[in-house]
Order: sequence, then structure tokens, then C-alpha cells
Amino acid sequence: MKNTTLISKDKIWTRDFIFVCISNFFIFAGFQMTLPTLPLFVNELGGSNQLIGLVVGIFTFSALLIRPWSGHVLETLGRRFVYLTGLAIFVISVATYSFTSSIIFLFLMRIVQGLGWGMSTTAVGTIATDLIPAKRRGEGMGYFGLAGNLAMAFGPALGLILVVVLDFSWTFMIAAFAGLAAFGIAALIRYTPGEKSTGPKKKWDIYEKSALVPAVLLFFITMTFGGITSFLPLYAEQQHVSGIEWYFFVFAISLMIVRAFAGRVYDKRGHRAIFIPGTLLILLAMIDLSFLENEWMLLSAAMFFGIGFGAVQPALQAWAVQEAPKNRRGMANATFFSSFDLGVGSGAIFFGFIASWFGYSQIYLVSAVSVVISMLLYIVLTKNTGHETRQKEAIG
Repeated sequence: MKNTTLISKDKIWTRDFIFVCISNFFIFAGFQMTLPTLPLFVNELGGSNQLIGLVVGIFTFSALLIRPWSGHVLETLGRRFVYLTGLAIFVISVATYSFTSSIIFLFLMRIVQGLGWGMSTTAVGTIATDLIPAKRRGEGMGYFGLAGNLAMAFGPALGLILVVVLDFSWTFMIAAFAGLAAFGIAALIRYTPGEKSTGPKKKWDIYEKSALVPAVLLFFITMTFGGITSFLPLYAEQQHVSGIEWYFFVFAISLMIVRAFAGRVYDKRGHRAIFIPGTLLILLAMIDLSFLENEWMLLSAAMFFGIGFGAVQPALQAWAVQEAPKNRRGMANATFFSSFDLGVGSGAIFFGFIASWFGYSQIYLVSAVSVVISMLLYIVLTKNTGHETRQKEAIG
């Protein structure tokens, strides 16, 4: 009986965890369909590289602003309220893209979409954390991330194909329907209440300090996403390199493969076994893209980036959450994803100016520098750590 109880406590694939993963898959599918198509849409509307960067980047800044509030509300009004509200806002905002021919209106709707995205992703990461046994957190977060990776495997390619076969309006509407499917499945989840803090409230409680180190490291890595999501389709077209649809597919498949075992490595050996090897591969991908000449270089960059990021991102997220008290999981996830948003948004806007001043290829050389900064910071910030911090909840 005792052994059965222990097995049950350590079980990852429960009914609700499966629903969380499926819901996460559909919201990411809708999101991924818009990633490579929005820059093309802005370009068709007559927008410059700076405008493309702003339209892509502003989304992440609105998500950044809403995450701290979402982290608090997860522990007060509950997981269900934040997740379902965020999904509803996402669906409505993406659907409006189908009816706009104004960059200004698109810009405003991107702000709204960012609010929905910030709420829903902060909530779903916390919900997954609630459901995964502490001793298997790295492995469980890896599996959870696979849902988003699977959406990456076909979402961008599907979006690019639909734009050609149908048009932008239908592409955005189908993306909105994917978000609606996520909402329907999320409504079936049995949510657990968060643990409320018993201590005094801080006046400026907008981050979880135990998550700051992994969040800062993530920021410099995700700046690279700003350059890829905003400008890689245009860069490939300029270089007359085909296969941009396959880039996102190879990237996602590589993520999925590495996450099948990287989480277990993290649980056994900690982030030291993951971070430097993973960031080296990301660095190699950025250098590869900066000298892009053919489809093989494009796809090899996708593979390197997918393997590297697929190992590093869930390790950093598990690190951020495991250090936080139980009643601060929502805020830890908010801090972590705020860094993700800030990195992508800053990258998109900054690289818009780099593209205009120096050309697309320089985006990826600057991205390589950003990855090196993250590696150096990791070495400096962890050099005095004699051992890995293990999950606090393991004994609770």
C-alpha cells in the first residue's frame, strides 16, 4: 500500500495534466501561426523594418506589464479565473486581425493580445507546476513544454501555407479558433487553489527574488527570438534561401527530442549539466544564421537552436520555480515569463533598427553577443555555488 501511494504521488500523467498539455498545445498553435505571418502582414501594409519590430515587440511589453498582476491574482482569485480570462482576451484580439487594414489598429490589438498572452501563459505554467510532483519537476516541465513544441512543429509552417492558399484574414481567424479550442479544454480542468501568503504584503511586489537569476539569464537568450520571429522570413527571402517553413519544423522537432531526456538530466545533475552546453549550441545557431547562404545552413541553425533552447529553457524554468515558496509559485512564473517577454520584445524592437542600419545578417551577430553575455553571467553568478539547490517541496 505504501509503495502504491508513493507511485501515485510521483505520477506525472494525470487527467488534469493531460488537459493542461492539450490546452497549452492549442493556444501555442494559434500563437505560432501568427509569428512568421505578422511581419509579412505589416510589410504588406507598407510598414518599415522599425514598424515590424514595434508591432512584434509591443505585444511582449504588454504581456510583461500584466504578469506581476497575474501572479498575485493566481493566489487570490485562482488559477481558473486568470487562465480562462487570458485565453478569452487572446481569442478576441487575434480574431480582430482578420478585419484590420490599419497598422495603428493592429498595433493596438497587439497590445491587447499581449495582455491575454501574459495572463494565460503565467497561469498555465503555474497550473502545470501544481500538478507535477516536486521530485520530477524538471522531467514534468519538459513534458509540459513538449505541447508547445509540438505546436511549433507545424504552427508557423501552417500559417505561412495558409497565407498563400487563403489569405491573411483566414489565417488569423483559424489562429483564433485554435485559441478557442484551448479555452474549451481549459474549462474541463479541475484546478487546485494556490497557497496564500500569511505574511505582510509588500507595496511593490512585482517579482519573486528567488527567480531573478534564471530570469536574467533567460532575458539575454530570448533576445535572439526577437530577431528570428520578426526578421528571419524576410532575411531568407532577401538571401533567396527557400525552406523557411521547414526551419520552424526542424526547430520544433529538435526541441521535442531533447526535452524527452533533458528534464531527467536536470533532475539528477542540475542546471550545471544543461546550461553551458545548451547555450553553446544557441551561439552556434546565431553564427550560422549570420552567414546564411543556403537552405542547409538555415536548417542546421534550426537544429542547433532547437536542441540548445529545448534543453536550457525548461531547466531555467524549473530552477526558477523550485527556489520559490509554495505560495509564490505564481509570482515565480510571472517573473520568469516576464523576462522571456522582455527579451523577445527588446530584441524585436532593437533588431528592427539594426536591420535598417546594417542589414539583416548583423541581427544574428548581435544575437550571438547576447548569448555570450548570458553565458558569462551564468559563470559569474553561480561560481560561488558549491552545490545545486534541490526542490524544496520534496520533503513537504
